[in-house]
Amino acid sequence: MKQILKTAFVIIPTVLFYSSCSTGNKIAALKPAPEYNSTQVVYDKQVSFVNLPVELSIADIQTQTNKYLNGLIYEDNDMNGDNLMLKVWKQAPIVVTEAGGKLHMELPLKIWTRVKYGVEKFGLSAYDTRDLNLNGVIKLNTTANLTNNWKLATNTQIEGIEWKESPSVSVMGKNVPITYLINPALAVFKSRMAKIIDNSIAESFDIKPYVVTALEEVSKPVEVNSEYHTWFAMQPLELYASKATIANKKVTINLGMKSYLETSVGSKPTLTFDKNKLALKVVDKMPAEFNANIAGFVRYADAAALMQKNFTGQKFESGGKSVTVNHVDLWGKDDKIIVQLGMSGSLNGDVYLSGVPQYDPAKKEIYLNQVDFVLDSKNKLLKAGDWLVHGIILKKIEQNCRFSISEQLNEGQKTMATYLNGYQPMKGVKVYGSMTELAPNKIFLTPNAIVAMVVAKGKVAISIDGME
Repeated sequence: MKQILKTAFVIIPTVLFYSSCSTGNKIAALKPAPEYNSTQVVYDKQVSFVNLPVELSIADIQTQTNKYLNGLIYEDNDMNGDNLMLKVWKQAPIVVTEAGGKLHMELPLKIWTRVKYGVEKFGLSAYDTRDLNLNGVIKLNTTANLTNNWKLATNTQIEGIEWKESPSVSVMGKNVPITYLINPALAVFKSRMAKIIDNSIAESFDIKPYVVTALEEVSKPVEVNSEYHTWFAMQPLELYASKATIANKKVTINLGMKSYLETSVGSKPTLTFDKNKLALKVVDKMPAEFNANIAGFVRYADAAALMQKNFTGQKFESGGKSVTVNHVDLWGKDDKIIVQLGMSGSLNGDVYLSGVPQYDPAKKEIYLNQVDFVLDSKNKLLKAGDWLVHGIILKKIEQNCRFSISEQLNEGQKTMATYLNGYQPMKGVKVYGSMTELAPNKIFLTPNAIVAMVVAKGKVAISIDGME
């Protein structure tokens, strides 16, 4: 009896052991090896229009005009016709202000004139000449625009001349005004003076060197993410100029730039800037569409952990059979994501899915499209029974093969915002702007991470000021 019981105790555990092992079919599918192009450079190029306001402060205009306009600024040594010789010097610095959308200038003048005066009666003439030194302030106003040869074009008008004392000569002890003699000559002088001012401003403010230098600096690729070696670059293509505005103590030359914006991962962008091909076109209205790519990076391990949460606590059942996903891993192969599912239940072991990564803009999630079992996994499952391959379970599993990249895109936006708000490649040049809309673009698979490229729309400008 004891021997029978002993034998029973040996047999029962053995039966239980084999019974427990046979609760599900064993699956031993081949693991697809990761495959990436190690020389792959991920990039995407967008055509954008960037506002490029060049701001000239009134103080700069005053400084540059005073540098250019010095000493003797007008001379007329011919007395024939107007009985007048004239020399005009700038006596003190020009003062420039702005009001009503115009520049206003006050130019202190020192004038030397030789006046021929007298009377002619009954065929007899009595003339005398007198040298006079006069002081006055000529007042001018001007508007400004940019020409297609990069010059600041002004249209200066003379408002008038304020004399410190009225021009006159002493005849027989009396001061006789000679304004009527000087004014004809001054009328010619005024028109010439307006041209002198316009020429001095045009020669002082050739903005092409400043703009080209600024764009050369801005066009240099910037590494915006050192962990994944993500670069951002800009390639200017064309420049547009519209009407300049004068307000708030500055002249704003409204430029716009058509350019390529490129985001790349792994190596510097290949965009180059050729200053010799940069042309300037005068237009009435400036385009303003801005597009740039934001890169969101998700490590495969992080994506697998996020996907694992979707499967936690779920049992997939069909026709009295069920499986539970205990483990998730994923990687890239042939531009598809491979998902490893560690299953237990009616089937035990690892099976492999493949799918094309897509971006869901509403949920900011990456999901898999065209999901199916990898061929070897499918063949093994068909041998075990097709309930998992063709049933509703695959669809339910597919629904869980997704993960959020909201956090990663937010980081990408922050990185781009750092560039757009405060990037200063050189003194007086600053990039600023804002992003208002995100739109899906492409998803790339690299050896280290899944890269989601999202197009950011918004407004961006590059300000250039501080001309010296």
